[in-house]
Amino acid sequence: MNWFKTSTRNDESWLLLYTLSAIFASIWCAWLCMKKSRNKIPPLLPGPLGMPLLGNLLSLDPELHSYFAGLAHTYGPIFKLRLGAMTCVVINSPSAAREVLKDRDVTFANRDVPVAGRMAFYGGADILWSPHGPEWRMLRKVSILKMLGGAALDSFQSIRQNQVRKTVGYLYGQAWSPVNVGEQIFLTSLNVISNMICSGCIAAEDGEERAGLGAEFRKMVSEITGLIGRPNVSDFFPGLGRFDLQGIKKQMEGLVRRFDGIFEQMIDQRLLKMEEEGAKESQDFLTSLLKLKEEGGDSKTPLTMTHIKALLMVCELLFFKT
Repeated sequence: MNWFKTSTRNDESWLLLYTLSAIFASIWCAWLCMKKSRNKIPPLLPGPLGMPLLGNLLSLDPELHSYFAGLAHTYGPIFKLRLGAMTCVVINSPSAAREVLKDRDVTFANRDVPVAGRMAFYGGADILWSPHGPEWRMLRKVSILKMLGGAALDSFQSIRQNQVRKTVGYLYGQAWSPVNVGEQIFLTSLNVISNMICSGCIAAEDGEERAGLGAEFRKMVSEITGLIGRPNVSDFFPGLGRFDLQGIKKQMEGLVRRFDGIFEQMIDQRLLKMEEEGAKESQDFLTSLLKLKEEGGDSKTPLTMTHIKALLMVCELLFFKT
């Protein structure tokens, strides 16, 4: 009986020894693997220490240029910030910025699409947010040839002159009456761009209807650009995106739905006009896009209706907000 108890104790001791040896061996192997992986991964850039989970979000200053300049004195011209779950690199010197934006622009061309931007531009199917590749090159080529190139802009000179004359005439007719000059300049730009896009004026030509429609359109543009520029928790913590804690996604969906209705109406009217007029040439941007879509364009990266709507949204927001 004593022999049995002694044997059992010896077995338990050996079992404990084997278990501890296995644990220490596992820890040692894990330490070696981590050491090797650390040697392969370059060290992170210097930067201010942040809080757990939040990172440096709470320490950001509204005057970002001054805040970054202060950090550059401490950490150098290139440093990192941790914003929630995102690690950001700040370039704070002309030479480094030139290398990133010019010399190695293709390497740094792609970017994370914010939730509001993805909603506004049809899933990022536009020239602003598309990743660098065949699709982006196709959109860039279409935009330059049909809208932003020198020849395209020169062809719209008569439209610009005509709208400026109409605005001057309207202001002259309102002599001795209060006039919101800024609103009228916006309406003039609105009509110029709408003529360039679809050969038609969005704003009315006179009176309260002109001012009212222009104010409504301007409000929609301001709301969309405001939502895109507003800090969004879902961008800093992608795992929380499904909850839409700030309601930005819901608001953007409503605004994009209104713009999409306008685009659908413009496209339907233009397609009907193209069927009636046949092969008659038209200079506006929308007609050129629809013809490219029908012709197939680049067979590898065809132009789709989603691309057309996304490009129209870019034109509306960039031109009118500027």
